[in-house]
This record gives sequence, structure tokens and C-alpha cells, in this order.
Amino acid sequence: MAGTAWIDLLDPDEEELRKHLPDDIRPDALNELLRPASPEGDIRPSIKSHGDYVLALALVAVALPQEDRVFYQEVDFVLTRRRIITVRKTPGAEPPFDPTTVRELCEVHKGELPPGIIAYHLVDEIAERYLDLIDDIDEEIDELEEHVDQWPAEKTRKRISDLRHDLLHIRKTLSPTRDAVREIVDGRVDLEGRTPFTREAFPKDVERQFATTYDKLLRATEAIEYARDLLAAVRDYQQARVAIDQNEVMKRLTAIASILLVPTFIVGLYGQNFKHIPELHWSFGYWWSWGWILLSTVFQVVFYRRKGWL
Repeated sequence: MAGTAWIDLLDPDEEELRKHLPDDIRPDALNELLRPASPEGDIRPSIKSHGDYVLALALVAVALPQEDRVFYQEVDFVLTRRRIITVRKTPGAEPPFDPTTVRELCEVHKGELPPGIIAYHLVDEIAERYLDLIDDIDEEIDELEEHVDQWPAEKTRKRISDLRHDLLHIRKTLSPTRDAVREIVDGRVDLEGRTPFTREAFPKDVERQFATTYDKLLRATEAIEYARDLLAAVRDYQQARVAIDQNEVMKRLTAIASILLVPTFIVGLYGQNFKHIPELHWSFGYWWSWGWILLSTVFQVVFYRRKGWL
């Protein structure tokens, strides 16, 4: 902890929250802080001014490459002139957000850091984790590209579908996070009722530091779009591969049908119920028909093999 300026709470109840939150906390803000977290990340990240305090709702996407899935950690904070209260929530059976890195950054400074600086370090850590997440997803797409020709079509299709869903959800989480940080950079989020003798939550130097965080989130957003383009290219290649495989199957079926068609015609021809068929009373008529069947079959097999259809 950075002195008394930072109070970190994990899955607090209402009584514990009210002990540290401002007395004028709005009921809707309190409900947001008490709402259980979801591993699917169902909230929209935001940073809003609520009079004498700032309320932030943030999500961190965490990739599990071994399990091929992504879950979301929620970390909210309430910032006042004197302190910042973080509320970390456990997303079901998944681990909650770990603020150890932020705590170590804050402890490097000997004196007590202002709440705005602590908020900057917290949001910057979230941005860094999004950049790490993009690296993990890029590795997943690289693995998919390497095995698209070896994996079964159904496995490839499912993996592409899961990655596409994850990318869409990450973008829906990342974009509002970036926009919320932009509002701080533009000076649109701060404590109300400031006077020349009161301290801003985000002074100019803190806003400039948030600008670096905004740049990281912007890079992450661009990387998400690039990853979607790569995934779309893999999907197009996989669909083309499936079409080629289906075409090969159709070629083989066509060749087999053609090979069977000529003998069927010969058998049908000699199976007509007429008395005066020239070969009917011929002693070699049976072998004559078999000769045409074998000759036509061998010819077609050789022909279709040379064309690569068999």
C-alpha cells in the first residue's frame, strides 16, 4: 500500500465498503461496486466524475493459452482528493486482479503518492496487460496458421470461431477503456467544486502521464484490428482448403460414376429382351461382353489416373 492514500479491498461487503467510501456515494455507484464479477466481463469500462469523487470500472482480459480461452478480471476504484479505494472482484472460479506490480511501483517512492498518480499506475498496468494479451493472441494465431493443414477441419473451424469471438469481446472492452482514458487526458474527468486552494484529482502532469497510457491502449486497439485481419486470412485459407478438398472428392466420385456407367450400359444393352440379338447365340458372346467391360474399365482407370482424379 502507498500509505493511507490507497485502500485495496477484495470482494468487500456493503459494510466494509461504506467504511471507506465517501458519505455522499450515490446508490447506483454503490450497487456497481457491490455487483458480483463475471468471468465473461459483462460490464462496460468507464471513468466518470461523480461530484466529489471519481468512479472507475475497469476490466482486464486474461488469456489462458493452454486452455484456449480468455476470462476477465474486474478492478474498480473510487478516487477522492485524499485517497483511492480499489475494489477487486473474484470472477467466479478464476483468480482476481493482482495489484502487486502497481504496489511495487508505488513503494519505490519514499513519500505518499497522490491518489491521481496511483490511479495512473493502476490504469497503466491494465494497458500493459492488454499489450501482453495481444502477444498471446498473436501466438495463438501463429499456431493456427502452422497447423491449419494438419488439424481436422472441424477443429480448425472451432478454433477460428473461438478466437474471433474473443477478439470481438476484447475490442468491446478495450475501446471504452481507451475512450475513458482519453477523457482524463482531455481534462474532462476530475473532481467537481475545485477552488484555487483544493487539489485536482488529475493535475496537468498526471494528465500527461495518462497520455502515455492512452498511447498504449491505442496500440493495443490497432493490434486487435491487425489480429482480426490475420484471423480472417486464416479463415479464408481454411475455407479455400475445404473447397479444394470437396472438389477432389467430387472428382473421385465423378470418375467412379463414369467407370461404372459404361459397364452398366453394356450389361443393359445385352440384357434387352429381344430374340434376335446378334451375339445371343454366339459361343463367344459372353466373353465378348466381358471383354468390352474390362477394356472400357481399364481405359477409364488409366485415363482418370493420368488426370489425377483417382
